[in-house]
Amino acid sequence: MENGGEAAKWRFGAANPALEAAGRHNIRSLVHDLYDCLDKTDPRPVVPLGHGDPSVFACFRTAAAAEEAVVATALSGKHNNYARAAGVEEARSAVAAYLSRDLPYEVTAADVVITAGCNHAIEVMMAVLAAPGANVLLPRPGFPMYESRATLCGLEFRHYELLPDNGWEVDLDGVEALADESTVAMVIVNPNNPCGCVYSYDHLANIAKTARKLGILVISDEVYDHCVFGSKPFVPMGVFGEIAPVVTMGGISKRWMVPGWRLGWIAATDPNGILREKKIIDSVIGYRAISVDPATFVQGALPQIIANTDKAFFENAMNVLREAAEICYQKLKEIECITCPHKPEGSMFVMVKLDLSCFDDIHDDVDFCTKVAREESVLICPGSGLGMKDWLRITFAVDPPLLEDGLERVKSCCKRHGKPRR
Repeated sequence: MENGGEAAKWRFGAANPALEAAGRHNIRSLVHDLYDCLDKTDPRPVVPLGHGDPSVFACFRTAAAAEEAVVATALSGKHNNYARAAGVEEARSAVAAYLSRDLPYEVTAADVVITAGCNHAIEVMMAVLAAPGANVLLPRPGFPMYESRATLCGLEFRHYELLPDNGWEVDLDGVEALADESTVAMVIVNPNNPCGCVYSYDHLANIAKTARKLGILVISDEVYDHCVFGSKPFVPMGVFGEIAPVVTMGGISKRWMVPGWRLGWIAATDPNGILREKKIIDSVIGYRAISVDPATFVQGALPQIIANTDKAFFENAMNVLREAAEICYQKLKEIECITCPHKPEGSMFVMVKLDLSCFDDIHDDVDFCTKVAREESVLICPGSGLGMKDWLRITFAVDPPLLEDGLERVKSCCKRHGKPRR
C-alpha cells in the first residue's frame, strides 16, 4: 500500500528482446566477466590479453603532438559548441586528405562523416542498411559489434568464413554462395581483428570483383590502418573503389593509441559516386543527426593531430608491436595445447586454436579462460564470443615483459591441467 491507497501498478520493466539478443554478441561483457574470476590475493600484476587497449602502457603512450593539439583546442574556446551532424568541417577535410594519401583519387570533405569512434561508425552503417528484408555478410571470426548492432536494428546477418589455413583470407566462394537478391553489403576488417592478418593487394582486388558481381557495397573496417609489421603493406580497400563502391571506416583510436578519445569516421571511397547516387551518405548524415556526437574539441584538434604527429611516433609504436607479436608467436609455440595457424602481421590480435584433448578437466574455451584468470591472473578472450568455439583471441598490445610473463603463466596453467604423459 502506498500513501494509504492501492499499490501502484507499474507498467515498465519488461525486457527488450532485441537488446537481450544483441547483448549475446557483447564481447566486452564476456571479457569483463572474467575480472570477477581473478584471485584478489594474487600479488602478481594482472595481464590483460583479452582486449586491445595499449594506451594503459607507457610504451604505447600517444604522441605528445596529439595531446598538445587536444589541450590547445580545448583551451582556445573555439570548439565548445555543437557541431553539424556530419562533423566539424576542418576535421572532415583533414580526414579526406589523410585518406587521399593512399588512394589513386581524391576524397573530399563531402565524402566524410565524423563519428564517435569506429564502434559508432558500425552502429551508423548497420542502421543505414537495415531496409526491410535486407541482409549483410559478416566475417567469422569477426568483431561482434557488427552482430550486436545488426540485431538491434533488425538487419539480418550471415557469416562467411575466414580461412585459417590460407592466412585468414576471405572465403570468396562462400561469400557468393551466401548472397542472394536481398544482400546489400559485405564487411571486411583489414588489418584484421581478431586474426592479425593483413590482406594482399590481389586478395582485396578479388573481394572488389566479387562485390561487383553480386551488386553489393564493401564496408571496409580500417581502424587498424597502417598497424602492420610483417611482409605485407597496408592497402586500403578504397584503392578498388572503381570496381565496387567502398565505405571506409576508421579512426584515431588504434594508430594513435587513444581509444578513449572516441573519434572515428565514415568515408565514401567511391570515385564513381554510386554511394551518393544511392543516398547512402545522405542516410549516414541523417542517422548522425539523431545519434551521439563526437566531442567537438577533439574534432577541432584532428587536423593538428594528423599534421603534427611525426613518423618517429608511428615507427616506434610499430617496432614495439612487432617485438610483442614475435614474443607472442614464439611463446605460443611453446604451449603444446595451443596452435597458432598464422603468425600475426598486423592489428593487435591473434587467433589460436585450443586442443581440448590435451586436458583432463577443461571443457571448452570459456572454462579455459576462467581457469587462467583465476589461477594465473591472465585475461584472455574466449573464441566463443567471436563465433569460434574452442579458439582464443589474444592481444599482444601489452608491455613486452608483461606479455612474456603472462604467456609463461598460461603455459604453467596448461601443464597443471594437462593429461599425464604416458
